Amino acid sequence: MGSTGFSWKLADHPKLPKGKLVAMIVLDGWGEASPDKYNCIHVAETPTMDSLKNGAPDKWRLVRAHGTAVGLPTEDDMGNSEVGHNALGAGRIYAQGAKLVDLALASGKIYEDEGFNYIKESFATNTLHLIGLMSDGGVHSRLDQLQLLLKGASQHGAKSIRVHVLTDGRDVLDGSSVGFAEILEAELLDLRSKGIDAQVASGGGRMYVTMDRYENDWEVVKRGWDAQVLGEAPHKFKNVVEAIKTLREAPGANDQYLPPFVIVDDNGKPVGPIVDGDAVVTFNFRADRMTMLAQALEYENFDKFDRVRVPKIRYAGMLQYDGELKLPSHYLVSPPLIERTSGEYLVHNGVRTFACSETVKFGHVTFFWNGNRSGYFNSELEEYVEIPSDSGITFNVQPKMKALEIGEKTRDAILSGRFDQVRVNIPNGDMVGHTGDVEATVVACKAADEAVKMIIDAVEQVGGIYVVTADHGNAEDMVKRNKKGEPILKDGEVQILTSHTLQPVPIAIGGPGLAAGVKFRKDVPSGGLANVAATVMNLHGFVAPDDYETTLIEVVD
Repeated sequence: MGSTGFSWKLADHPKLPKGKLVAMIVLDGWGEASPDKYNCIHVAETPTMDSLKNGAPDKWRLVRAHGTAVGLPTEDDMGNSEVGHNALGAGRIYAQGAKLVDLALASGKIYEDEGFNYIKESFATNTLHLIGLMSDGGVHSRLDQLQLLLKGASQHGAKSIRVHVLTDGRDVLDGSSVGFAEILEAELLDLRSKGIDAQVASGGGRMYVTMDRYENDWEVVKRGWDAQVLGEAPHKFKNVVEAIKTLREAPGANDQYLPPFVIVDDNGKPVGPIVDGDAVVTFNFRADRMTMLAQALEYENFDKFDRVRVPKIRYAGMLQYDGELKLPSHYLVSPPLIERTSGEYLVHNGVRTFACSETVKFGHVTFFWNGNRSGYFNSELEEYVEIPSDSGITFNVQPKMKALEIGEKTRDAILSGRFDQVRVNIPNGDMVGHTGDVEATVVACKAADEAVKMIIDAVEQVGGIYVVTADHGNAEDMVKRNKKGEPILKDGEVQILTSHTLQPVPIAIGGPGLAAGVKFRKDVPSGGLANVAATVMNLHGFVAPDDYETTLIEVVD
């Protein structure tokens, strides 16, 4: 790729033969957790996965699939399908989220890209609105990034700016919102001294206003919409510091749950509702608590609450929050530029590749696996098959989804003899897990296990090798827990967890084509998804490039 002496040619592995089919099976949302009735993988009949786990101990292990192992800022960041498949395919850990924003702001690239140029078209005649968490906690947003964005936007033509703040108290100390508001007000005062009409327009506590997640409570988003878009809230103040200080005086008040407020002028009129022609940026870099608002801002056929008034705006996220939904469609900071993925190397070395999933995860074994790149590397050597997902129903209605169809297509591809690698994503554990339907998720896990068996049986028939792993956790823990790990009750009912988890995921290797003496190394205890690519390259008979994360396997004579 322009580097001196670069070659696509991979060195042959000294101890591993070429020419064996390798089946790469990714179970979506399949983590490893303690067995109990809320661990759907444990409850479900999964004889195939059980046999892998309880088989040869040096052919099964756990790998990390969240936090820094997949390029996310902290160990509190859950893995997701997009970054998980980036890591699986790329073989290296690429910065995701906060670090990408830091780099884009530091270089100024953020102001040159398509997303900023899109919102910039509103600057001449309308207002730029910035919505997000006012905090230096670094989990969802950072105050210094907001400050830089304010300065940069004003230097690039924004004449009118409104900030809609959400107070934290969760990732930072309760009460710290007052200090953050004072810093922000000083920043806005400086902009006003330079002729920029810059003010805070609304606010509220993150757990009560805007920042709900996983469609737990749309009323939280509606409270934010009413304040930010309609300019309506139960509390009105002249400035944000006064607002926070006053609202915190109420009995039991804290930053997380401050009620919504709007800032008004001397006539009691809101200073910054969002109107036709305005630009809006949600400046959180973390996705989970911005996705719901993004839907309300972007979707024409939105029906989760009555928006009352839907202004025609130019909206961009700090990043794209959902790669599957392509939401939002405009964003300020692009995903990482990933070059020289394992799939591209293998194709250059003659490895004929088949990739398959159903619609909801098809992009993960193609686009994300290939480093956020569409299309084939070599259409003569690759075949990608998408099986249409069920539409018009929630996934718990048909929890088997298309697992068996994926298994059948992949079995046929293996038995055809036309491919050296097949890779699939079996989505059930994740997509059904997100519905919160425990019984359906148990059915989903059983179906996924049946698909794995179908593929492994075909691998056995052709003397191949299999690698079974996952991209992140979900179905293995379906209940919210306290710090002791006990299920949390509300009104006598357990609180269902619909999100991904922080759990590690399994990886298993086997098959008649696996050379004698191959086993998992003991000296890579903190191995993660990015280590899988070098492992798969080895199984194809190649040595991975030097800059890839180290392989998980060794060959013992």
